[in-house]
Amino acid sequence: MRKVSAAGGTALFFAAAPGVVAGAVPWALTGWRLAGNLPTGVRWVGGAVTFVAAVLLMHSFARFVIEGSGTPAPSAPTERLVVGGLYRYVRNPMYLAVLSAILGQALLLGQAVLVPYAVVVLVAVVSFVRWYEEPTLSERYGPAYDSYRATVPGWFPRLPARATPAAHSHGGRY
Repeated sequence: MRKVSAAGGTALFFAAAPGVVAGAVPWALTGWRLAGNLPTGVRWVGGAVTFVAAVLLMHSFARFVIEGSGTPAPSAPTERLVVGGLYRYVRNPMYLAVLSAILGQALLLGQAVLVPYAVVVLVAVVSFVRWYEEPTLSERYGPAYDSYRATVPGWFPRLPARATPAAHSHGGRY
């Protein structure tokens, strides 16, 4: 798939999937109105979580175009398995970003209705990953995906390894 068509397809899928799940539905449930009597600091944390989640989501989507030459949409998959960027630390950064955006909005807006909605989204995405995405990726990418799945956690990000002083004792050679 050419990069231009991959970018266009990815943008459309971004609007259709996370745009609806993390944008349109929370808006329909809350009208994006502030509610509750939350301290300002809690709302700031919610705004920061929502913002960071949106940035991480956009980064994750971009990896599909840059690295995979395809889209995250099942109907237009990548030519290559995407394992760079955030995908080095967790296999499902998009879903985690969407869930974080929903929960961030719950804090920002003081809208408790978004918490059970986030649980519904969590159950849906975990089920989708388990029963559709993992078998499909294993079939499409074979041993490469199986190896990736064995080394990168699905839901709880693995932190990058810290460089140790011994790693720098090779006189600048690696």
